[in-house]
Amino acid sequence: MIYRSFFFFLALRVLLLLGTVTAVAYGIINDNYFIILGGLLLTVISVVSMYRFVAKRFVEIDDFFEAVKYRDFSRWFSEDRGSDDIRKLHKGFNLVNNTFRDINNERQAQFLYLQKILEIVNVGIVAYNLESGEVLWLNDSLLSTLDLPSFKNVSFVEKRRPIIFEKLFETYHSTNNSLKLDLHDEQLKVLVSGTIFQVDETAFKLIAVQNIEKTLNQNEADAWKKLLSVMTHEIMNSIAPISSLSETLHKQVENEIKDPGGYKLDLEDLDSGILSIRKRSEGLMKFAKTYRTLNKVSQINRSRILINDLFENIQRLLLPSLQQKDIVIEFKNTNPRLEVNIDVHLIEQVLINLIVNARHACEGREEPKIVVSAEKFRDGIQIKVTDNGVGIPEEILETIFVPFFSTKKTGSGIGLSLSKQIMMLHNGRIQVHSKEGRGTVMSLIF
Repeated sequence: MIYRSFFFFLALRVLLLLGTVTAVAYGIINDNYFIILGGLLLTVISVVSMYRFVAKRFVEIDDFFEAVKYRDFSRWFSEDRGSDDIRKLHKGFNLVNNTFRDINNERQAQFLYLQKILEIVNVGIVAYNLESGEVLWLNDSLLSTLDLPSFKNVSFVEKRRPIIFEKLFETYHSTNNSLKLDLHDEQLKVLVSGTIFQVDETAFKLIAVQNIEKTLNQNEADAWKKLLSVMTHEIMNSIAPISSLSETLHKQVENEIKDPGGYKLDLEDLDSGILSIRKRSEGLMKFAKTYRTLNKVSQINRSRILINDLFENIQRLLLPSLQQKDIVIEFKNTNPRLEVNIDVHLIEQVLINLIVNARHACEGREEPKIVVSAEKFRDGIQIKVTDNGVGIPEEILETIFVPFFSTKKTGSGIGLSLSKQIMMLHNGRIQVHSKEGRGTVMSLIF
């Protein structure tokens, strides 16, 4: 350690000084002038040596403190000249300087990051000295919102816009407050919040101003676009199988008209198909009404239905479109008495979404197949939609229920997110298990 080397040489000089003083005292006692003169000379040399030894180190320390005082951390102290303890002392000084330089660089980087953030955020920010009014920081967003040129003191705003100054700077907004500001011939809606902080003995005030009128208008426009996208997606999912089933029934009727004797029209199939179209149309109407107020729905129109009846409705509706794609669909339920308490129209919509997704996943696969099954699950019911399609990549499994996320070029990313909402309304949940290249299992748990 540095102090050990210093104390060793200092103790050596102290011992040498004691020795010379002792020699002088011995010469005085024995009246030996040669010893007295020699002792005095050595004493003076020892004192000067000790003074220089100690003074040199204090000068080095004083130089270091002077550099610290003026924050000059660029100075370099030589580590290869002088005594061993001086070199170690210089090494310690350089280490401290490097540490301070690293701290300053880190602070400057953080300040630069903060500057860039404040410059790009869409919120006006100003910080100023409460006593003098001198501006510590403001960004372009504030100047743009208030239609002001750059200023160094908030007194400028007081002179130019006294009413705005009173509302923003004189009034303390501890929480987010909505204000209306008169700018020229227009009225601007802004959200204002403020806080007071202290640095050493100086108090500063920070004010944030956000133009919420523009944000609200943009959010409203985005909401309309998303709503139209949702409605289009869900309506198309229901219209497609209705159209396919209608086309099948139309061909049967057309064949009967063209060849009454050679083709026998199956009235039961015709009646069953028309009934499916009517039910799905009613379900689509119910969906449109429910989705319109989905965020306000606290109760749903539950009714008990046999799983077999639910499966039969879905099968009649989707079988023709799946057969056109040469995709096999199979419904499994080992318990014919198994029933579930649900909003039938909404859960039909969920199952349609899942089966349509499975159909897309199975297109182009060898022996494509979709299995819809139901079983008892703990204290409830579980309905599974299983396919042998392409599967879902593991890296996007966590995002498939995010609204408007879709892997399909023409997809809107609505079906699964809406299905999840519907299941939440039923106090249920939807789960997914998938292996890329092997298929997917979507589970509805009630």
